[in-house]
Amino acid sequence: MIRKATTKDIQVIHKILSEYGNKGDLLPRPLSQLYDHVRDFFVFEDPDTKSIIGCCALQFCWEDLAEIRSLAVSAEYERQKIGSRLIEATLMEARSFKIKNVFALTYKPDFFRKFDFQIIDKSTLPHKIWADCLLCVKFPDCDEIAMMKKLDP
Repeated sequence: MIRKATTKDIQVIHKILSEYGNKGDLLPRPLSQLYDHVRDFFVFEDPDTKSIIGCCALQFCWEDLAEIRSLAVSAEYERQKIGSRLIEATLMEARSFKIKNVFALTYKPDFFRKFDFQIIDKSTLPHKIWADCLLCVKFPDCDEIAMMKKLDP
């Protein structure tokens, strides 16, 4: 079941994101930042165990631009379409806010292509979005791939 995250979910979200962050698959987020952005997150809760097994955030950057970030699913639940369902939830929310463009920085472009994201040049993104990059161990040598999806009105 997909639902909006609550503050009680942040510790588990942090654990899931840290697993991928430790492998270098995504930018790890400090707990304080996750609490600051709890309203951005969706979680996937296992209907049987009531455990949080996946998360994804939609962060608004501008009046017509948002970023899908922190998409992660616990390793034992991969390949069950949970990530796809989380992406669909964030895209639906973006549409409800009349967002025209959604982007992602990713190491998995094939996954995002399934949702009609196209590779773009990172330099076309507003400078505002690069603030988080200062926290990244790979800064300034970012090797993530920027992808954009234009949403229908």
